[in-house]
Amino acid sequence: MATNWAGNVTFSAARLHRPSTVDELRAAVAGARHVRALGTGHSFNRIADTPHDQVSVAGLPRLAELDRECSTVRVSAGTRYGELAPYLHRHGYALHNLGSLPHISIAGAVATGTHGSGDRNGNLATAVRGIELVTADGDLIEVGSADLPGSVVSLGALGVVTALTLDVVPTFEVRQHVYEHLPRASLEAHFDEVFGAAYSVSLFTRWRGPDVEQVWLKQRADAEPLGADLFGARPADGPRHPIVTMSPVHCTAQQGEPGPWHERLPHFRLDFTPSAGDELQSEYFVPRSRALEALAALDTIADRIALVVQVSEIRSIAADDLWLSPAQGRDSIAFHFTWIADEAAVAPVVAAVEDRLVPLGARPHWGKLFGLEPELLRAQYPHLPAFTALATRLDPAGKLRNPFLDRHLPHPHLPS
Repeated sequence: MATNWAGNVTFSAARLHRPSTVDELRAAVAGARHVRALGTGHSFNRIADTPHDQVSVAGLPRLAELDRECSTVRVSAGTRYGELAPYLHRHGYALHNLGSLPHISIAGAVATGTHGSGDRNGNLATAVRGIELVTADGDLIEVGSADLPGSVVSLGALGVVTALTLDVVPTFEVRQHVYEHLPRASLEAHFDEVFGAAYSVSLFTRWRGPDVEQVWLKQRADAEPLGADLFGARPADGPRHPIVTMSPVHCTAQQGEPGPWHERLPHFRLDFTPSAGDELQSEYFVPRSRALEALAALDTIADRIALVVQVSEIRSIAADDLWLSPAQGRDSIAFHFTWIADEAAVAPVVAAVEDRLVPLGARPHWGKLFGLEPELLRAQYPHLPAFTALATRLDPAGKLRNPFLDRHLPHPHLPS
């Protein structure tokens, strides 16, 4: 039976459809009792699972249509970022940001609010300017501009996306630098300066000491050069992997070597295919204004986190207006945890993390492991009633729903 990328979820679908045309997709959706879209399987929970029909859009014809006048590109939903990025670069364009892995599908990343990093960079979904999707009854529609804020981060509840139109910007080059051993006191005293030091900034820690082990800075090549000191952190003397015990051979180039945006903004190279398994992931978006409180709260359980974490990444994400985006309405700091592949050991630590971060307004990443009670989760999203109304209008019978949605975002007219 098929599993997700990490191997912690075995899908229960009775049938998997991989249509090769949009008409075949429309027929599969129209003929299903319940149906869920499956992306590249990089979610760590059952958001894409169903006991009925799954559909993959990976087999649809690849599409990449640049509109230079509007500075957009229309792309097929199953395309991976690592496939689109070189095409854009060859034609003089770029996306504003990328995630850690270029291997994920565009539609799947957008639907779950997946993100890169940077004080002024919204998550990947903020690039979306148009959506084409197949609704529950098999109709192919273009989402209207009035519905767009509620339709981008949609968790698959509105239809099966076939194509997306994305904003693009002129291509640019990036230099990547890694600094080591940032004193915690320096981070607290210079929090905004650290995260504002480059186009994209990531902090890596294993919660095993007072220092932040690594700071990854992805700097536009036309920016002022970085110095030899970053508030007490010093440049690494060679390439590094985010997990300090692992070889950096699969990581993107560091030590200030300039390169195209798509070869530096991800942490890992496109020609490296991530192997399945050996990790679980959770992530929480905290209002930026409460980030230092969140750090202090996590310090109280650092010893418990350290026992089951491989590495933790801390990033900044700009606010957006997408209804179900974890960064909706507020600049955010994301606390990401790459756990060991032992759910029994990890679950109580996830609960402890949530006990400390939820009172600070934390929103979990929709596609990763979390145990937040549904009513607490729903309370974090002021536009949820509007999203529920939109989903009910497009899918009144709940064909696109599954147990994950029934638990967290129940349909108003169907039993949960």
